[in-house]
Amino acid sequence: MAIRLENVGIAVRDLEATISFFTDLGLEVLGRDRVSGEWADTAVGLDGNHADIAMLQTPDGHGRLELFQYIHPEAIETQPTLPHEIGMHRVAFSVDDIDKALETAAKHGCRPLRGVATYQDTYKLAYVRGPSGIIVMLAEELRKG
Repeated sequence: MAIRLENVGIAVRDLEATISFFTDLGLEVLGRDRVSGEWADTAVGLDGNHADIAMLQTPDGHGRLELFQYIHPEAIETQPTLPHEIGMHRVAFSVDDIDKALETAAKHGCRPLRGVATYQDTYKLAYVRGPSGIIVMLAEELRKG
């Protein structure tokens, strides 16, 4: 059986703000839609499921995020996850300039949880709390080439 990762889906509080954050980091919007109907109820497991969605893709075409903002049922606010909690944890991106990526994130009010760390002289890493509390890991490879 062949398998590949299609996308990571993330429910967000403000679709436009979240699209702006990720497109400023370099992702591209592939498409947008409003979904509802029996097929959506069945697939998602929610009666009356109705959401605005956007599919974003990394410039290399290998990574996709599906962002969705619920219209119905009403979205439930939860506390943002902590780095040590079980469950969906974070989305990670390789960047060619972590300082520039952090400047871009800061323009959206998003800053590292603690700072920038270096892992074994291989990566500079930072966890950023993004829109809707999403943890976004940014990683710059130090040994390029």
